[in-house]
Amino acid sequence: MKSDCMQTTICQERKKDPIEMFHSGQLVKVCAPMVRYSKLAFRTLVRKYSCDLCYTPMIVAADFVKSIKARDSEFTTNQGDCPLIVQFAANDARLLSDAARIVCPYANGIDINCGCPQRWAMAEGYGACLINKPELVRDMVKQVRNQVETPGFSISIKIRIHDDLKRTVDLCRKAEATGVSWITVHGRTAEERHQPVHYESIKIIKENMSIPVIANGDIRSLKEAENVWRITGTDGVMVARGLLANPAMFAGYEETPLKCIWDWVDIALELGTPYMCFHQHLMYMMEKITSRQEKRVFNALSSTSAIIDYLTDHYGI
Repeated sequence: MKSDCMQTTICQERKKDPIEMFHSGQLVKVCAPMVRYSKLAFRTLVRKYSCDLCYTPMIVAADFVKSIKARDSEFTTNQGDCPLIVQFAANDARLLSDAARIVCPYANGIDINCGCPQRWAMAEGYGACLINKPELVRDMVKQVRNQVETPGFSISIKIRIHDDLKRTVDLCRKAEATGVSWITVHGRTAEERHQPVHYESIKIIKENMSIPVIANGDIRSLKEAENVWRITGTDGVMVARGLLANPAMFAGYEETPLKCIWDWVDIALELGTPYMCFHQHLMYMMEKITSRQEKRVFNALSSTSAIIDYLTDHYGI
C-alpha cells in the first residue's frame, strides 16, 4: 500500500458513512470496481464530478495477504479518497478476513466480488460462481465481522442474477441475515454479456430486502441513472463504462467536458499515473468528441509530453 504519508491514508471522512448515504432518500452515485481503471487517480477525478462512493479495482485477497509487492501495487489511497470500498476476490474466509484487517484503517468497508463472469475468476472459485455458494459467502461475511471490530466498517457483496430469480432472492436474504451491509446487483446472469439488463429483476430483489440495494448495468448518463433508480426503487446506482467514457457523467454532463480532461491530466501527473493508464483513460474520455482521424493520431501518441502538446494544440489549456 502506498501513500505520501501513512497517516494521510486514514480515512478522515468517516462522517460520509455509506450506510447513512443510502438512507438519505437521495440517489447515491457509485463508481464501480474496474480492473486497471478505478484506481486512485480516477477515483479522485470522479469525486470532483459528483460521485458519492468509489470502489477499488478487484483485488485477489490471497495475493494481497501474502505479498507486500501485491499490496503496494494493488492498493493506493490518500486522505481525500473517501468514502472508499475495497473489493476483494476471495474463496477463503480466513484470507478474506486477513485482507480486510489490513485495509480497515484506510477504507470504509470491503466488498466481496460475487459477480465477475470472467473464466479465470470462475475457475479459481471467485466472482459469479459464488452466487451458487451461499454458505461460503455466509462464512466469509461472518469471519470478517468477527475479525474486524472497527465501528461502521461495511461488508457488502456484488452479485449477478440467476436464471431462476427465486435463487437470487434466497441468496440475498441469506446474505442479509448474515450481516451484509448492502448488496449491489448487476442485472444480468453470469452467461449474459451484452443482452438488455433485467432491471425488473433488480426491483424484485430490492422489494425483498431491508438493507440497501445498488442497481448496476448499462447506465451511460445521469438521466439514465435517475431513471434506473426510480424504476428499481434501489438506494443507489453503480456505473462502470459510462464513467470511463465520461467521468463527469454524475454531474450531468452528456459528454466529457474539456475541464474534466485537463483535471485528469493534472491529477494523473500529480499522482504518478503510469503512461499506459494515463493514455487509455484519455482515449475513453475523448471517444465522443474526436473524429476518426483525430483518434488515429491521438491513439498513436507514445509519451506524456506528446499527449500534453496535442491537447494544448487542439483544445488549449
